[in-house]
Amino acid sequence: MKKLMKNNFSTTAIALLLLCVAELPGRSEVQYAGIAPNPAAAVQTIIDKRPVVHAGGIKFGAYDPHGDFGAQTNVATEALFLPWEDVDLETLRVADAYALARGRNLLITVEPWSWDVDWRLSSAQLRAKVLRGDYDVNMRSIAHMISELKSPVIVRWGQEMEDKSGRFSWSGWSPQDYITAYKRMMDIVRKEAPGTELMWSPKGEPGLQAYYPGDDYVDLVGLSVFGLQRYDELAYKEHRTFSEALKQGYDLVAGYGKPIWVAELGYEGGDAYIRPWIETATLKQSAFPNLQEVVYFNDRDVQAWPFDLGRPDWRVVENLGSN
Repeated sequence: MKKLMKNNFSTTAIALLLLCVAELPGRSEVQYAGIAPNPAAAVQTIIDKRPVVHAGGIKFGAYDPHGDFGAQTNVATEALFLPWEDVDLETLRVADAYALARGRNLLITVEPWSWDVDWRLSSAQLRAKVLRGDYDVNMRSIAHMISELKSPVIVRWGQEMEDKSGRFSWSGWSPQDYITAYKRMMDIVRKEAPGTELMWSPKGEPGLQAYYPGDDYVDLVGLSVFGLQRYDELAYKEHRTFSEALKQGYDLVAGYGKPIWVAELGYEGGDAYIRPWIETATLKQSAFPNLQEVVYFNDRDVQAWPFDLGRPDWRVVENLGSN
């Protein structure tokens, strides 16, 4: 697990280090026979798989702890993942300066747990403490820091709440409990950091509508869209395009009339698989009129995928440190 270190960081590294945590159980495994492996189809010779950012197309952002997008001028949003315990909030000032110097927004995903995976509350314990108000002080501290930042900020709290895989401690709560918790946290943000935009961010699974907190608490809707070639072969018996992977979640949330983002995007596979993703992720498509921005998750996944596929490396350039 990658942790926030409070010492020995360069300014740029601190700005990019607020990493997603939780090496927890993976996505639910779908039991299909799948397609027989074809090594030739999985060959990847593309050395830089960053999405093409089309002029006049969908805006582009990135979670970029390695700085691969640091010099790219057409990046609209710098994304961060922030636990609400065991973190030095002063690093947000450095991240703010990094984004401000590049003219980017900040998308801050607040994950209601600690960096420490060896000491985590159960789902029921976390729910009880959040609903009781035990963590109001944590959210208030984050929101107060946000109020002092100069970049435009979007807060995304407790993402993928409808997911049943067990990845997140806050996923799978009863819809009313989640909505109550979400509203409680976002009320704190509104009070402490007026003007901050609020993102409600389901994974894109059936049943997400039950967790919708209402129009007054949602400025933006964020979805998660990942494409892994071998997973597609095993789970769907076909290779999915970006558009096909997005469609289910998009269709489920389009009726709310809110701007829609892909808050987490990643893809990995052979050239023939990833090239369409590269070319279409920021392309405006008539099927997705409310899609406003896609945000690339530029790092290795923090958990292993089903079918013994390990931890996919979504990074746009080869990460020699990955195993």
